[in-house]
Amino acid sequence: MIAPILARRSATGFWLATIMTGIGTGLAAAALTGLLEFVQQAMWGGDGLDILHTAAKAAPWRHIAILAGAGVLIGASQMAITRLSSANSIDISTAIWFQAGRLPALRTLASAVLSVVIVGMGAALGREGAPKQAGAVVANTMADHARLSDEERRLLVACGAGAGMAAAYGVPLGGALFALEVLRGALALRFVLPALVTSLVATGVSWAFLPDKPLYAIPAFHGSVSSMVWALFAGAAIGSVSVVYVRAVARADRNKPKGWWRVAAPVAVLSGLGALSIPFPQLLGNGRDVAELAFAGGIGPLLLLALTLLRPVATVACLGSGAPGGLFTPSLAFGAMLGGALGWPWSILWPGVPPGLFALLGAAAMLAATTQGPISTIVLMMELTGYARAAMLPLLLVVATATLVARTIEPRSIYDARLNDDQVRDRQRTRDRTPDDPG
Repeated sequence: MIAPILARRSATGFWLATIMTGIGTGLAAAALTGLLEFVQQAMWGGDGLDILHTAAKAAPWRHIAILAGAGVLIGASQMAITRLSSANSIDISTAIWFQAGRLPALRTLASAVLSVVIVGMGAALGREGAPKQAGAVVANTMADHARLSDEERRLLVACGAGAGMAAAYGVPLGGALFALEVLRGALALRFVLPALVTSLVATGVSWAFLPDKPLYAIPAFHGSVSSMVWALFAGAAIGSVSVVYVRAVARADRNKPKGWWRVAAPVAVLSGLGALSIPFPQLLGNGRDVAELAFAGGIGPLLLLALTLLRPVATVACLGSGAPGGLFTPSLAFGAMLGGALGWPWSILWPGVPPGLFALLGAAAMLAATTQGPISTIVLMMELTGYARAAMLPLLLVVATATLVARTIEPRSIYDARLNDDQVRDRQRTRDRTPDDPG
């Protein structure tokens, strides 16, 4: 049972573990972000975390050399991690649902560091995977020290993972909701306060080292009848496409290379990505730069269409090669490209909607559909962009429509890719019997 108030004597250990998880996760997120920035600047040059403009100016041989090096690093590191740690790799969602949140600490942290390094080198995966893993490990360690029950540990690990995202991206409320809605699978009242405390503490700690500003700078958008009608049709289309994407992620995860192919596959895939990134530098990294460019209406229709096809292929290929990394920001970037591409013909039929608004709504729809977390998606988009309520109605409409279509067709989210059919059914039964009551 999760103790909801501090007055209960049994709650002391749990709440102390919650605060310590927030502190440890905030420090880990800041350290991992610093490592990412160091690697990216060492490989590509430039300032901050902007990989697009520096990569676009780099010599062609540099693209192939850096990405091939990332492939070698992935293969060598994966073999080394396997030999150093006898514990099997385990996904955070799988750990929360079926292992009461227990994770192999050394292997999980090694995977987190590796993912940050290769994303800095240009792998088309997200950087949020690393702080999520670190937060989950910190939470699991705190649960051991506090001798928490399985239910308390499960919640704390979800909160730690959500706090990792919150600290890395400066989204305390969105990170808390992500922890509950997407990872824990329940927005029960007794879960809300621990999630908020963990994310608040982690974000507060990280702000001592990281900038406190929205991740994406966007223009001021305003809703309209045209954008609402488009949101209805586009939401259904994006929800359907998201199912294909989620299933491709699941297939790639199930068919990761084994044996010595674990060394050869990432070298081949990442070298191919390096070659493709010469004409399309927008494929490199987690996609933050290209998404922000789409939000500003700075990408033409033909390039939008090309990136709509190439970005998800690059992400799935990297994942399938055995490269560790997140899927949140790549999915957001994919949605931005798809939304922008769908908006281009609509703007001819019914002019007046800014191109960047199509991209913003598409990003939100894809995130909601692939994570199956509509509430956390809306809050995250508001925090990530500093987005106001001006175009809230089309945002709500596109998110609700995309999520409804995706859930109707496919019960898995991108975070459930490793679950087999029986595990998905067990998880759904557990979700269905998680009401907002004690226990």
